[in-house]
Amino acid sequence: MAPRLIVSDIDGTFITSAGRVTPRLRDVVVRAVRAGTGFGLATGRPHRWLLPVLEQLPIAPVCVCANGAVVYDPAEDRIVRAFELEATVMAGLVETIESVMAPLGLPFGYGVERVGESALDPEDEVFLITPAYNPDGWDSRFGIVPIDELVSVPAAKLLVRCTEMHSAEMFDLIAPLIDETSAHVTYSMDEGLIELSSPGVNKAMGVSILAAHHGVEPAEVVAFGDMPNDCEMLSWVGTGVAMGNAHPLVQQTADQVTLTNDEDGVAHVLERWF
Repeated sequence: MAPRLIVSDIDGTFITSAGRVTPRLRDVVVRAVRAGTGFGLATGRPHRWLLPVLEQLPIAPVCVCANGAVVYDPAEDRIVRAFELEATVMAGLVETIESVMAPLGLPFGYGVERVGESALDPEDEVFLITPAYNPDGWDSRFGIVPIDELVSVPAAKLLVRCTEMHSAEMFDLIAPLIDETSAHVTYSMDEGLIELSSPGVNKAMGVSILAAHHGVEPAEVVAFGDMPNDCEMLSWVGTGVAMGNAHPLVQQTADQVTLTNDEDGVAHVLERWF
């Protein structure tokens, strides 16, 4: 039977390496929606970074952002639900992370994604970093503040970045020290970035809210992903699909593996039904 809800990760999954939604994928999503199936995106991106993807689609679906910490309705520019790390919790997490990262002698820094109120909030007010977070200057839009100010306000995510390590290496060092009652730890890219959210907050929880919004059960949902931050989501849904370019852990977690994002892997699966 065709799924009643389609949910897809964005980077490495729904869009190509060039950041594009292919006409083939766009058309099959439109056919699915016209047939009565719900559609949503579930991403590690903040909701402010959805526009480059949504402007390639003729629909504006409710989306799961920041790894489940924010559920956002772009049609109304409205935060539907938000789950934040408290300031005191983030301060404690920083102390723990310092204990394992500082002895390595490698440059590393912190960032936070604050929820804000709109996708149009000024980036330098809601995405804040410490100076060492951005040593290669890859984005100058972020607000730069000292660590005490960084963790002084609740945030959707606390980020740790070290450009001289892989994310999996950082995860193996940091995750064992973080009690699951303090934060959820994951990563969505290979280039030295770890993401911490409130306990139990992940894409699966966000997709459960999306499923309730559409009135469907987990067994009626198909989801697509490529990185470890997608694993909980792929396990929660009835059909979890890993991309051909997915991290090995994701391929092991999923029910099936499709083609890569540059080979229209999502469309390849959806065309079985639509």
